[in-house]
Amino acid sequence: MTNTAQAGATAPASGPRRTKKQQPAPTGADRIPRPSQGWYRDKVTGQKLRRVTTILEQGCAKGEALTIWAGNITAETAMAHLPQLVAASRQPEQRAEMTTWLKRAHMRKKDERADIGTAVHRIIESHVLGQPMPAELLDDPEMRPFLRHFLRFVEEWQVTFEASEMVVGNYEQGYAGTLDYLLRSRLIAAALAEHLGVPVPPDVALMGDTKTGGELDVKGVYPEAALQMAAYRNARVAWLRDGSTVPMPATYSTGIVLHLRPEGYRLIPVTCDDDVYRAFLVIQEAAEWATGLSKKVIRPALELPTTTEERAA
Repeated sequence: MTNTAQAGATAPASGPRRTKKQQPAPTGADRIPRPSQGWYRDKVTGQKLRRVTTILEQGCAKGEALTIWAGNITAETAMAHLPQLVAASRQPEQRAEMTTWLKRAHMRKKDERADIGTAVHRIIESHVLGQPMPAELLDDPEMRPFLRHFLRFVEEWQVTFEASEMVVGNYEQGYAGTLDYLLRSRLIAAALAEHLGVPVPPDVALMGDTKTGGELDVKGVYPEAALQMAAYRNARVAWLRDGSTVPMPATYSTGIVLHLRPEGYRLIPVTCDDDVYRAFLVIQEAAEWATGLSKKVIRPALELPTTTEERAA
């Protein structure tokens, strides 16, 4: 968007009128919205679209589960460092320092998982685009198992990709996000047909997502993945890498989560149909409540009104 001086405005007496420098219209890849502080901004129209992951963070009730998870991480960290904690407890300054360190155990774990997830997504994006893998990731022994199992997944299921890290948005509903990838696989389609008990076209496009958390045989894929996929599936516009836009490609009503771990991988079917999308819209309203109206409904406490005689005095 450009800003121009108001027509007919009078120049200040101290000197010539100054106008804001007109910014050139974005071109090429610069036209693609990028996430910032929970929003995507369309650089052409200036419209802001709420980030899908931010909507889910603000609108989904995960308080009890997060509290239990944070408590478990804190307890495990304390037991793993018990001698240091006991020694620090004898010195007031060290005790305060270790207490603060222990309080942030779950935040460090969360950041660690986010770093791994980001690195895995970079590896997958490089493969999908046919680009060289980042050298710092190829040389990282922690990343090698993820890469090995991802390539095994692609080979075993004969997967082809049609998009990776593609920004999609829905102007009418006011949201946007970056989907992991779109894929096709006759073997996955056949397995889905058997799993769902309904015919699935062999060349159908599927919404794909990668999760790296949890344990391979326990957890790692949560219901929020369905809401996220449903939102992306119901986007109306998609930005290509050259900055041009196309209508959001149609995808099947069940998506695939690749649960990728150092010890292996598994494929989790995730329903992302119209019912799930309606649930996402409800959660979007809940997020609006949590960040907007909820902050205005509790008013200051009332005080006894002063009487006429008191005011006169």
